Amino acid sequence: MSGTVAAPRQKEFLGHPVGLIYLVFAEAFERFSYYGMRALLTLYLVQHLLLPGHVEKVWGFIPFKSFLTGAYGQLSTAGLASVIVGLYGFTYLTPLMGGLIADRWLGRTKTITIGAIVMAFGHFLMAFEQSFLIALTLILLGVGCFKGNISSQVGKLYGPEDERRGTAFQIFYLVFNTTVMIAPIICGTLGQKVAWHWGFGAAGVLMLFGLIVYLSGRKYLPPEEPRGKLATDKTPLTRKDWIKILLLLAMIPFLGLSLVMNEQIFINYITWGNDNFNLNLMGFDVPSTWLVSLDSVCSMVFLAGSIAFWKWWSLKRKEPDELTKIAFSGFLCAVAPLALAAASMTVTPGHKASLWWAILFEVFNDLGFANLVPVSLALFARVAPQQVNGTMIGVYMLTFFLADMIAGYLGEFLAPLGAFHFWLMHGAIVAGAAVVLFLFWLLFGKVLIPESGPHLKHEAH
Repeated sequence: MSGTVAAPRQKEFLGHPVGLIYLVFAEAFERFSYYGMRALLTLYLVQHLLLPGHVEKVWGFIPFKSFLTGAYGQLSTAGLASVIVGLYGFTYLTPLMGGLIADRWLGRTKTITIGAIVMAFGHFLMAFEQSFLIALTLILLGVGCFKGNISSQVGKLYGPEDERRGTAFQIFYLVFNTTVMIAPIICGTLGQKVAWHWGFGAAGVLMLFGLIVYLSGRKYLPPEEPRGKLATDKTPLTRKDWIKILLLLAMIPFLGLSLVMNEQIFINYITWGNDNFNLNLMGFDVPSTWLVSLDSVCSMVFLAGSIAFWKWWSLKRKEPDELTKIAFSGFLCAVAPLALAAASMTVTPGHKASLWWAILFEVFNDLGFANLVPVSLALFARVAPQQVNGTMIGVYMLTFFLADMIAGYLGEFLAPLGAFHFWLMHGAIVAGAAVVLFLFWLLFGKVLIPESGPHLKHEAH
């Protein structure tokens, strides 16, 4: 056996392989657990765990805090929480490890299964203050085994020239964004209104549901490629392959910078919004974690709209290539922080900003996100050589790792800069990254874009 093992022809659902449905819903439950946990994390740290009487109970926290102080300097409670949540971005670094494990030793199905179990265990341990650092570590490792490999399996459902791949990743993001919308409402309400451990426990239970869905669809998933000694006949990487790999690697920092504002949603945006947005609706004090659900609603709407729009566009004219969509989306994301900067100017003693500013922020951020992330992931899945495809999907996750790390680091500047300049700074960072991605399209489009364009002529499916 050599080269890529193609997925067998299988029955389809709505024009896509049935295996996509199982992968989408397994990922949806995993994202529920991840974002349910993440919606609570910053508030849990600021309002509970980092307060005197609680932080002393956490195993290993003193040396952990000393390490962070050495790396970042003296941190306030809010700054410490921001950095810790930023470090949670390691969930996007560990998929590189998970891709290597799957490519070299265990295969994707076993690696994903192990990851789901480890993640669920980590969520359950979040219910106990003492095991906080252990729980975070397990979640980091579990996501690493799960996230990149399931995305790689989505890509492998399609042939190298199948134009449905880009749409498949948008469907992938659309469906799991539904659960991302629900997760902060369920986990956030349980955590803020009942008890923190109820919110974290709900995340663990839903992770187990995701594992059940994934294992029930095994017969529809792409077959495992040979590994270890059986993989010695694989075609070696060519010079052209290495050029593509290097170009993809060069894009990572700028894709990460493009997502810095999006990752702030779970760090400083949620705490700033908690204090500065008018969250009282018809006499009900809305938990600030619901701001994450608002983000998910907008993301879901614009993902669905993007899928429909590009479907309509392709019937009348040539669809833009992936790099064009990515660069344009970056500029849309750069506009989003300006809405928060404007909102900060309306905040005065005794008066909070209208939620309409949050909605305006979400419109621009999620309109950009809808084409930036799924399309760039599809680009990596298509361009990366098959010999290292899983590993390169793991490498792609570094974009979110960088975005989280940068967003967490920038959080310490919110107080000294003030909200207006803080959000303005984010707009400048994202806009600069969009300019560089536009230059990638100008300089390297011929290398990364198929000569016939990203959407080849339809086959009869």
